[in-house]
Amino acid sequence: MKSSIRVVFAGTPAFSVGCLRALLDAEGIDVVGVVSQPDRKAGRGMKLTPSPVKKAALAAGIDVITPESLKNNQEALVWMQAKKADVLVVVAFGMILPKSWLDAPAVAPINVHASLLPRWRGAAPIERALLAGDAETGVGIMQMEEGLDTGGVYAESRLPITKQTTGAELWFSLADMGAKLLVDSLAGIVSGALAPVSQDASQTTYAKKLSSDERVIDWSQSAELIDRTVRCFSPKPGARTMFRGKWLKIVRGEVVHGSANFVAGTVADDTHLDIACGDAASGSGSVYRMLEVQPEGKQVMGADAFLRGAQLKKGDLLAGREVS
Repeated sequence: MKSSIRVVFAGTPAFSVGCLRALLDAEGIDVVGVVSQPDRKAGRGMKLTPSPVKKAALAAGIDVITPESLKNNQEALVWMQAKKADVLVVVAFGMILPKSWLDAPAVAPINVHASLLPRWRGAAPIERALLAGDAETGVGIMQMEEGLDTGGVYAESRLPITKQTTGAELWFSLADMGAKLLVDSLAGIVSGALAPVSQDASQTTYAKKLSSDERVIDWSQSAELIDRTVRCFSPKPGARTMFRGKWLKIVRGEVVHGSANFVAGTVADDTHLDIACGDAASGSGSVYRMLEVQPEGKQVMGADAFLRGAQLKKGDLLAGREVS
């Protein structure tokens, strides 16, 4: 009788949990251990909180370790070697694997990466694809090596990005897609039936980590880019703009083509919450129409309700200085 594939799983955030659960539910796969990042302070009380992956592993009765680092960590390496894993599956672990860990399983470690490599190697592939206006993205199963997301790709699935796609929708879709692709590919990877295909390094782009400043709307940008920014950060943590000294979160909106000649950041139509953007200043571009907003300290509301309460008029400047 053929034995099960022995897997050690390395992951940390909620994105990784779907892959872990898919492995736990799959026939012929035995998750023998999980490694995740240490508990971190979170929530209003800033209490030490285990990662989503650690919570899922403990609920399933899986042996878990949470080292601060794997570099020169002999105890963690001994733990890994004792698992006699066929394969190490890494999904958004968030920690560099030293060569000793790359060499530990029988098969080179594999990574579930949320982009179509070599496009968007790095920390924030989901968000960068949306912000860049890519027509599609996807998820791939990659052979891990010492370089950053440089290994060959065993398999990939593709997903279109529409003009309505939000960051959250993309996140959930790719998490589900990655879990299915992982389970479907694992046996072929371990047996050697699936061979990794080398990446074309000349096509590489890097998905640098997002900064909080990128959430702040720059009204001098095009309406299309502003729309992608809002969708990227929707619903959390949310794109925002300054209004009368307080933050205004933009929950949902759309691009409206054609506008009068207004300075970027001003109200172009006070029957809607239409804001002139950089490409509207010439009178030939587009405006961004807010549909749902959340004023600082208040609940989400329709843009029409906010417009009435704020008493904004055409030509008022939304951001850049306080509206009188």
